[in-house]
Amino acid sequence: MSIDQIAREALRLNPRDRAILAETIWESLEDPYIVPCEISDEDAIAVATEAEAER
Repeated sequence: MSIDQIAREALRLNPRDRAILAETIWESLEDPYIVPCEISDEDAIAVATEAEAER
């Protein structure tokens, strides 16, 4: 089933069921605001502190 077909079927649902579906899909995704990073918080603070000291 294509995304267009799924969307058409989902839009036929009543508002409450669409909201439940939307929430279920949203919660299945990883947090979009978490940025993967190779550096620890402590190291990032040290780099920022050093850069500020060099100003």
